[in-house]
Amino acid sequence: MVETIEWTPQGVVMIDQTRLPLHEEYVTCRNYQEVATAIRDMIIRGAPAIGVAAAMGVAIGVQHASEADLDAQVDAICETLAKTRPTAVNLFWAIDRMKRRYTALRGKPLAEVRERLIQEAQLVREEDIAINRAIGRHGAALVPDHKTVLTHCNAGALATAGYGTALGVIRAARESGKQIDVFADETRPFLQGARLTVWELQQDGIPTTLITDNMAGHFMKSGRIGCVVVGADRIAGNGDVANKIGTYSVAVLAKENGVPFFVAAPVSTLDLQLASGGQIPIEQRAAAEVTHVCGHRVAPEGTAVENPAFDVTPARYVTAIITENGVARAPYEESLKKMVG
Repeated sequence: MVETIEWTPQGVVMIDQTRLPLHEEYVTCRNYQEVATAIRDMIIRGAPAIGVAAAMGVAIGVQHASEADLDAQVDAICETLAKTRPTAVNLFWAIDRMKRRYTALRGKPLAEVRERLIQEAQLVREEDIAINRAIGRHGAALVPDHKTVLTHCNAGALATAGYGTALGVIRAARESGKQIDVFADETRPFLQGARLTVWELQQDGIPTTLITDNMAGHFMKSGRIGCVVVGADRIAGNGDVANKIGTYSVAVLAKENGVPFFVAAPVSTLDLQLASGGQIPIEQRAAAEVTHVCGHRVAPEGTAVENPAFDVTPARYVTAIITENGVARAPYEESLKKMVG
């Protein structure tokens, strides 16, 4: 399985997901500004992976901080990282966790503070892998045997510290002996399904078929699709789910065709302070992602573009939300609180 991100003496090393699948290259971020750029430019992406990167960004920032005005420097580091991407709540969860750890270390020698923050960031990474495996175990039982699983975007090892959320469920189902294969939506406009999910599942030898986004309804109607499994970037208290743009359409099609629609996400993705998905901020990305494909223009010059990176799927379309603490079902206002508790 691919190593998405790790801490090294040289810096924070991550696979460059903008170069996949044609080139497997790694980037070394030597300061927190480079980590912030990697998050913003989607060199690393996927809500859990962004959280791990943010934790390591705080840690590496403090490695280069001076003892004078350390509090102010930590605030600046955290603020820079928090401004990178607005939708994935794991980013803010990880920054807050690192700030709390730093606060608990106030008064300690700077060398100790630095070492403890490295340990905390590495713990965030290790915990994420364990969490994903637990999500996989809970979700595997829900996957129908001898069927095809449809997934949208990339919620695998590349989107996490390892193993994956949605793809973790698929991996765990395969490991349990279920005979399943995968349909991967291409996921326009950034093509995470085509570039990343297919590549990742090929590494594991899991049978995978690429389809364009507008083919999903056709295959669901055919009866071939046993379930849909996707990840999430933020889940509101009522069970509304923000995920990669196009997820809402897939969920509506699944409901229409009687196909279970599962969301796999760690508890850190839950934002129970938000009453509904209407309060989730939606990131708007560059027009060139829509007007160009792999650097090649496909739309006329001057074309007006809307490019929301995410949409919100209402809870009524979600069959279940799979977390490391178990499976939540409607009414989500009650079941999601139990997952956190």
